[in-house]
Amino acid sequence: MPQTKNRVLTGLMTDFKVHKKRESSIILNMATVHIPESEAVRDLPNLLARARAGEEIVIEKKDSPDIVLRVAAPSHRSISESIALAEARTRELGYKPVMDADYAADLKEIIRNRKPRSTSAWE
Repeated sequence: MPQTKNRVLTGLMTDFKVHKKRESSIILNMATVHIPESEAVRDLPNLLARARAGEEIVIEKKDSPDIVLRVAAPSHRSISESIALAEARTRELGYKPVMDADYAADLKEIIRNRKPRSTSAWE
């Protein structure tokens, strides 16, 4: 159940609902802060800094969640990084990893049927 706490945001006293994150979260004991849109627009740089620090900011419009500010998930590994890891693993194990035959066939099918990207919408 959310608790209501008085918090100061750019000199304004406001009631924010604070929800503790689950224990299984990567960043323990960080709070999810709910604030009204009318106050979020007054100090967006501060909210962005708080989100970058790991806090989750829920901006509400008419008492319903509208926008969530939080750090983006880390990007995924690139193909070149994956190849480098596979090559390192090959040296470590002493043999090459082998792609599953069904997956290899699916991948060949995708590559064979791929169409050139149309960039006309970008112009």
